[in-house]
Amino acid sequence: MKSWCPVLESIKNSQGFQKSYAWLDERFQLSPLVAFAAKKKVPMHAHSVWYYMGGVAFMLIAIQVITGILLSIYYIPELGSANASILKLTTKVEFGWFIRSLHSWAANLLIGVVFLHMFSAYFMKAYRPPREITWWTGLILLVLMMGFGFTGYLLPWDEVSFFATKIGLDIAGKTPFIGEFLANILRGGPQISQATISRFFTIHVFVLPLGLMALLGGHLWLVQSLGMSEPESFKKLPAEKKKYEDFFPTFVLKDVMVWLLFFNLLAAFATLAPWSLGSEADPFAAAPDGIKPEWYFLAMFQFLKLMPSTIGPIEGEMVGMAFFALIALILALVPLWDKGHSAKLSAWATRFGVIVILGFVTFTLWGAWS
Repeated sequence: MKSWCPVLESIKNSQGFQKSYAWLDERFQLSPLVAFAAKKKVPMHAHSVWYYMGGVAFMLIAIQVITGILLSIYYIPELGSANASILKLTTKVEFGWFIRSLHSWAANLLIGVVFLHMFSAYFMKAYRPPREITWWTGLILLVLMMGFGFTGYLLPWDEVSFFATKIGLDIAGKTPFIGEFLANILRGGPQISQATISRFFTIHVFVLPLGLMALLGGHLWLVQSLGMSEPESFKKLPAEKKKYEDFFPTFVLKDVMVWLLFFNLLAAFATLAPWSLGSEADPFAAAPDGIKPEWYFLAMFQFLKLMPSTIGPIEGEMVGMAFFALIALILALVPLWDKGHSAKLSAWATRFGVIVILGFVTFTLWGAWS
């Protein structure tokens, strides 16, 4: 590794570091990993900033794990205690309000960053061979992130979260073929009850994290083994005009700096706008006015509101859910029909991505302001 910082270079060459590294290398076989990192290069171009989104998502996941463990120490997943346990955490436990706000704000920021990461990869055509599996694991990770958000939203058991979850489950129940079955499994019956909060807690704390560890490990391994994808404009440049930087330490240190910026942003949100807690949910009360799902479900929610009650013999909301399923299917299959061999197919893939983003943003803002 070339000398880029005299202080760190002196530490690396010190006898203590060499002995420690030799001890670890003998037991964990670090040398091949270090050699791989030293040889890896990162393309430098106008869109390089999007390469940092994956690292930011990883950092936010780490924050979610740490804060989630701390919250679980005090949280009680029971109807009569869930809301009270969160209230105690935020009012009686030192910095409890801050940990909860970090967890909640990081959850929303994480989903937003994963959306950015997915669409930046999409428009840079990072789904093309040999990165199809990387794309598919990324899509499933996005679904898992939204699953984390949905299951965690109910756990405080306040008025807003209860009715927003009810709306979400009602929407999920409209999915053709499997919707009603899935909604009943999640609810544990026809109505939201103790079974629901127990299942959501188990899914949020055990089931989804297991899936996340497996998928994230595979996704990261694929990204590292296949390297950073290069946009078409960069690939077409002559070799002498292509610029690269070392993955380690140059890109890694830049990545850490971006992490710090996002963490400061997150801490500012958690401090200046602490996550609120409403009154305990009453399943028998009428739903308050203006209840909506979280922002990442707002586009779907607003679109379904516009659907007529029936379209021919089929329920309108079911047609709407089938439409969203079709969009998801096209995104999942894009590596199979846009392999980079046809400029026409590539252009259609780009147009489709633009339409999806514009639709998502438009309906999200419409739902937020309506």
